Amino acid sequence: MKFTPFKLNLYVLFKIPSAYFSGVRVKTITKKEIIVGVRHRWINQNPFKSMYWATQGMASELATGLVMMQQIALSGEKISMLVVRQEGVFTKKAKGKIIFSCAVTEELKQAVQRSIQSKEGQTLRLISKGIDENGDVVSSFEYEWSIKVKA
Repeated sequence: MKFTPFKLNLYVLFKIPSAYFSGVRVKTITKKEIIVGVRHRWINQNPFKSMYWATQGMASELATGLVMMQQIALSGEKISMLVVRQEGVFTKKAKGKIIFSCAVTEELKQAVQRSIQSKEGQTLRLISKGIDENGDVVSSFEYEWSIKVKA
């Protein structure tokens, strides 16, 4: 499948409907990064009138997961992936439009190749930061992903 924002947003609608209905959308896909956005709205707010932490988590995980899926697709192999650890830090109320991005790293490319060559599981960490319209970091998420070539 060719990765386009339209196709991936359809994927989110059917596979992760809670993210879709919370307003999480894939905005940009390049060979270097994936950008996911979400706007603070009534449906995704907390009692303190900012974006609920779980909505930020869905957007940030989607950014890291899509970067992983893109690299797996480029490898041509069938590789399973699973989040094994996650950590989030919140530094400011999330209001307005928040953008989460995740960069394709050399570590990611190497982990996919090691998994293919060794047929053993690999783990790696990917980071996605939430940035508001003023350029301020509102949250930062670190995901530890496990990948393994399917038998």
